[in-house]
Amino acid sequence: MAAEGLLVNLDNDTPVEGTEFYSNKTQQSEDVAMTEELQQEVSKDPGLVESATSLGAINGAREGGVTKKEAWLDFDGAAQQEFADVAKYGIVEVSGVDTSGRPVIVVSASKLPSNKELDQKKLLRYLKYTLDKYVESDYSVIYLHYGLTSLNKPSFAWLREAYKEFDRKYKKNLKKLYIVHPTMFIRVLMNVLKPIISAKFGRKVQYVNYLNDLSEHVTINQLPIPEEVLQNDRELVAKNIKTASRPKDASDSYKPVDQLPTQQFGVSLQFLKENNPGLPIPKVMHETIDYIKDNGLTTEGLFRRSASAISLKEVQNLYNTGAPVVFEDIHLAAVTLKTFLRRLPEPLLTYDLYEYILNINHVEKDTRVRVVSSLLQKLPRDNMAILKYLIEFLAIVAKHSDTNKMTISNLAVVFGPNLAWSRDEVASLVAMGPINTFTMLLLENAEQLFADDSEC
Repeated sequence: MAAEGLLVNLDNDTPVEGTEFYSNKTQQSEDVAMTEELQQEVSKDPGLVESATSLGAINGAREGGVTKKEAWLDFDGAAQQEFADVAKYGIVEVSGVDTSGRPVIVVSASKLPSNKELDQKKLLRYLKYTLDKYVESDYSVIYLHYGLTSLNKPSFAWLREAYKEFDRKYKKNLKKLYIVHPTMFIRVLMNVLKPIISAKFGRKVQYVNYLNDLSEHVTINQLPIPEEVLQNDRELVAKNIKTASRPKDASDSYKPVDQLPTQQFGVSLQFLKENNPGLPIPKVMHETIDYIKDNGLTTEGLFRRSASAISLKEVQNLYNTGAPVVFEDIHLAAVTLKTFLRRLPEPLLTYDLYEYILNINHVEKDTRVRVVSSLLQKLPRDNMAILKYLIEFLAIVAKHSDTNKMTISNLAVVFGPNLAWSRDEVASLVAMGPINTFTMLLLENAEQLFADDSEC
């Protein structure tokens, strides 16, 4: 089977070549069984599709999605405890950002337990609870299909209910839905759902047959990919080894490149300091922040919207080769800033502070600022100066939240993952909470924390 054209979208009636990939006969038999179950379920109750179709028309006609807010969306601090029995499986993880600076949410089918163990309605509520933190900004979803079986597969009725619950606000800002290792079941399911799915949404869906095909969109190493999914990918690669263009193993997806003296992205702060004498703040940060200050502080959705991946790549190439960069798009400048931070070899808040940051929610609220101040003193001098420059700028952005809608809370959600991550790069949904809390503390107390010789 040909390996070309492995990344394709759904907006096409032609069966997608290469989507029915199986690493072994057991998987293929299981997939056939699930497909038959799906077809039987739909044939027994055609109303499942009809009701979902009519619902789709209603949702599509609304200006702002649902007309009333369900009470259960108002989660308080007890939400983590409420969903502990679902969260423990790691079905949904927030995994940093993609190459366009968008948060990446990974859903792993192999982590779904038996339907007898998991309350499906609660799973749906948990999915909404997780997504609610990110749907106001552009975001991407990666669905790892391998591992879905007849024992853990949600029913079509559940999928219909999910479509009902995930209203316009969830679909609007979803920019890409990558379905990794799709099979016949996925193709049949998409055909069944086609009357429901708009052409616009369909263009956001892309099948990915090999993990390596994701590498141009996201750093593979940052994804919490289950070992069984990695093994399945290796077997698929080996199975197709005789094809003319053999896909590379996912482990080969990221390799360091030679660094030019002018390199700005993906290099250490020390490298930037040595090769840019007289510039205490990295050139990318200085220029993007100046541009946003002068032109975009009141832009609604600042730091939430994504930019053209092609334009972002062009900007990075210009910076890396020492060429001048002239911005004409606020969102491109904003994404460039976030991308610069995320591509640092070590996060601005350093690996040494990571475990301390994760424990911030265990610190008494009235002493948190003092603890944060103490932790900041552990930062290298250059990191501290750059962090101060960034946070003071973001505090200015927050002062215009009445027009740009970027409150301190929203800025923390956007910038937290770009300031702190673990050494293994795999982001954890559990870690997002304390990282965002820590970032909020920086923003709320910027003047106090970054005053000269601050002792709080």
